[in-house]
Amino acid sequence: MTGFWITLIILLAAATALFLGAGWRQREASRGDRDRLNTDFYQQRLHELARDEAEGVVGERPEMVRELQQTLLTDVPGADAVRSHTSSRWILLPGVIVLLLVSVGMYLKTGGLSQLAGWLSVQQAYPALRARVMDPNAQPLTMEELARLQLGLRTSLQNDPQNLNDWAMLGRLGMVLNNATDASQAFEHALQLAPDNLELQQDYAEVLTRSSDPQDNRQANILLKDLLKRDHSNVRTLSLLAFNAFEQQQYNEAIGAWQVMLKLLPAGDKRITMIERSIEQAKTDAGQQNTQLNLTVSLAPEAEKMLPQGGVMYISVSDGVSPVPVAVKRLPLSHFPLSLTLDDSNAMMPDRLLSAQHQVQVRVRISRDGSANPQSGDWFGLSALTPWDGHPQLAVEINQQQP
Repeated sequence: MTGFWITLIILLAAATALFLGAGWRQREASRGDRDRLNTDFYQQRLHELARDEAEGVVGERPEMVRELQQTLLTDVPGADAVRSHTSSRWILLPGVIVLLLVSVGMYLKTGGLSQLAGWLSVQQAYPALRARVMDPNAQPLTMEELARLQLGLRTSLQNDPQNLNDWAMLGRLGMVLNNATDASQAFEHALQLAPDNLELQQDYAEVLTRSSDPQDNRQANILLKDLLKRDHSNVRTLSLLAFNAFEQQQYNEAIGAWQVMLKLLPAGDKRITMIERSIEQAKTDAGQQNTQLNLTVSLAPEAEKMLPQGGVMYISVSDGVSPVPVAVKRLPLSHFPLSLTLDDSNAMMPDRLLSAQHQVQVRVRISRDGSANPQSGDWFGLSALTPWDGHPQLAVEINQQQP
């Protein structure tokens, strides 16, 4: 920073010197040209007077010469006049002041001084931020602090471009900050330094898989298949390949990769449930899933006597664990017993499909005013928790009243 200000001062001083020098030279040249012209004119008049006297035209030549000399002395200033004229050079001072003010003002407006100050602040905070991110017991960095760490890391890599670990860290920061371009470029630099590093190749493939550019997705698919040839039992490679294929709607390839993962994972692994749901989702999206819940709803005699006019029936299916329904259907009251079916089109959320469940429980409620929230006095029925095999047949009797 000190070097920057020294350079700025030198440039301003040079500009000021050029400005003053140009002004002084112009004034000196102007005064010299005028004095030389007056002297030449005086010599010419002397020659003319001598010629006129020789021809008898002029009879008072000495007196006319004295007048010419007086005129020359008046036109060519003496030493005092020169000093007075030299002092007028200070008239250039306002121009120097304007030059300095305009230069400094333009820099403050367009020179990015605030960005420079921010960059210097990041450089000062970078060592502490890096130490925090490397310490598992330290307080996690916020997104803003991670962005500052990323800037500091980029600056550090300019001085040490062969630092493999820093390029890898920069790429992973780009992934966390959802900046696919920065992450991709960083991993490309890292792979130039370590082209056979499996973890870096997987990270790079993950960035390409997350990209919204189809070309990146295809490149990721090629890279992951190549990695799988080298190690067909690598769970992370299989997971990335399955996700990439699913995003490209290549459902059979995704299902195949997930099924291989199920064989590799140990019993009780928490990922098994998620993978099974992903397989069911892929089958559903591929049209391979033909899952329906066949339901029959009946009324108890007590409920039938109190059936409201204009009531609404709500049917909700849960997994027996989460209170949030997996599927919901709303129907106007009609005749009973009532037979109907539910499928994935009735799912509450696309990532919790009915076809992906292992057990289901059905609740049917009659709302007197159409409200989706249960109210005191509403009649309802609840089925038993039933294993889900894709085609269950359940029956629910509405025989209880909401307290």
